[in-house]
Amino acid sequence: MSGHRIFTTAFASVYPLYVQKAERKGRTKAEVDDVIRWLTGYDQTGLERQIEAKKDFQTFFAEAPQLHPHASLIKGVVCGVCVEDVEDPLMQKIRYLDKLVDELAKGKAMEKILR
Repeated sequence: MSGHRIFTTAFASVYPLYVQKAERKGRTKAEVDDVIRWLTGYDQTGLERQIEAKKDFQTFFAEAPQLHPHASLIKGVVCGVCVEDVEDPLMQKIRYLDKLVDELAKGKAMEKILR
């Protein structure tokens, strides 16, 4: 499958950036893990395995137990891109994750983030 470079980027290489972004704004690694688990259906052990195995984003989402049924309720702009308008399904999942981490870093309440 050809596609964007992010598809073959290791999730483990981006995960610490998500955590750093959240922690700079007073949030925690545990909260980052919560939003990732909510979106993907991984349990904590499964998430940690994906990180340790250095799976790329394509594999990370392909092996995810189940995308949350309310993921389509994630709306807004990330990096100038409206997440609901992204046509590629994998890129949309990545943008959903980016948006959730952005909302977390902006101080949004977990109840609001986890629609």
